[in-house]
Amino acid sequence: MTQVTSSDHHLNQAARSEFLRAYPSYETTRGLDELREREYGRLDATGQVYLDYTGGGLYAESQLRDHVNLLARNVFGNPHSNNPTSRAMTCLIDDARRTILEYFNAAPGEYVVIFTTNASNALKLVGESYPFEPGGRYLLTFDNHNSVNGIREFARHSGATFTYAPVIAPELRLDMDRLKVELNSPGSSAANLFAFPAQSNFSGVQHPLELIAYAHERGWDVLVDAAAFAPSNRLDLARWQPDFVPLSFYKMFGYPTGMGGLLARREALSKLKRPWYAGGTITISSVQGDGHYLIPGEAGFEDGTVNYLNIPAVEIGLRHLAATGIDQIHERVMCLTGWLIDNLSALRHQSGQPLVKIHGPRNLIARGGTVTMTFFDRDGRALDDRRIEELANHLRISLRTGCFCNPGAGEVAHGLGPEVMRTFFTSTTPLSFQELRREMQSHFGRDVSAVRISVGVASNFEDVDAFIRFAAGLLNHTVEEIGEVEVTDPEHTMDRDSA
Repeated sequence: MTQVTSSDHHLNQAARSEFLRAYPSYETTRGLDELREREYGRLDATGQVYLDYTGGGLYAESQLRDHVNLLARNVFGNPHSNNPTSRAMTCLIDDARRTILEYFNAAPGEYVVIFTTNASNALKLVGESYPFEPGGRYLLTFDNHNSVNGIREFARHSGATFTYAPVIAPELRLDMDRLKVELNSPGSSAANLFAFPAQSNFSGVQHPLELIAYAHERGWDVLVDAAAFAPSNRLDLARWQPDFVPLSFYKMFGYPTGMGGLLARREALSKLKRPWYAGGTITISSVQGDGHYLIPGEAGFEDGTVNYLNIPAVEIGLRHLAATGIDQIHERVMCLTGWLIDNLSALRHQSGQPLVKIHGPRNLIARGGTVTMTFFDRDGRALDDRRIEELANHLRISLRTGCFCNPGAGEVAHGLGPEVMRTFFTSTTPLSFQELRREMQSHFGRDVSAVRISVGVASNFEDVDAFIRFAAGLLNHTVEEIGEVEVTDPEHTMDRDSA
């Protein structure tokens, strides 16, 4: 197979002109081109085409400078004290909490901020502490991240029931009739939790936030996973008031990693009962007295010493996003996503077979900047997504493959029903992700993974054009011509699905 190289200048300019005619509002986001040159110049300096924003955002250079300067010019100690360095750190942590609430337009009297290691840890806090009991229900949509799926184990252990509300292929939007039937039937317990992603990290589908009020009116607590939504969309918690909102800050602005958060309504937080306690979460504890008292509010959920030196970097990152303008980011993401969908959907082999099948909406209605797809050869045979990734790697195009820790959406996208999936959970021997792939292909002729690209704050036309040209280079080839996966370093080959 002939590898794709850069198009000449004239072809590139022609494509850009066509793009601007199709998406004229892109011109209103020119400030992001200046931002890219100033803050993300390393992308062009190293020839990188970064298309994995749903996996992780990129940091601005000024974020690093501001954080390093703050640490270099001050002395900060563990905040769990009243000495000068501790007090200085406590003030910065309080400032960060206020900035987070301001960014999401959340009233301090209504919401609290709990710092966690990531969004998954935030979700675990809710799952292990939510008062599931017999008669209660856990309702969640098919297209949740595995960290939301995992809460079902807490529900199961506590005797509550759990139910999945399906999504419908090919767009992978919710079956609203089925969902409303479930929402209209909360359990007999007062503990009923409904969870859904504001934006699917698999399909890019954005579910209606009106579901929050609808569920509240029927007696549900509501968890909205905002990890994939917040990087390029405005989440106004004065308008939408979910009870729990897990966040991943590195997905929003790249730095620091190892920092997430849980925004929780104070009223909902009071329902949570922690199953254990740790240093930093209690007022007093006794060995001989065999007792402890949890600190009320958010502090009772922040185990041990928080990642205090990195918390100021969260405030720096949020201020960077606020200064850039989330509406400007959103507009650019939508323009680029629309162009990707338009062009990828139009690519066909000479045989008439489409090159790609997009799993999710093929328009910009209620969707975000994530596009997931399966590639096919000229004979209509699916191409191995790992081979696509390898070929993209040669061109320094960063994308992601797998099912992205979102098995429900992937199963529906690939037409896999419960009768197939249950066969893989009858053995006591754990199955790796790669073993699952091999078994699925050999016994059912199906795959469980796909190719995902996503755009964000530093993306531009040239990035998406590079991917479209790369994809076009696969036209009119067979599986054999494109070649098999090259495992050059088995020690470093991922044997698990990734987000």
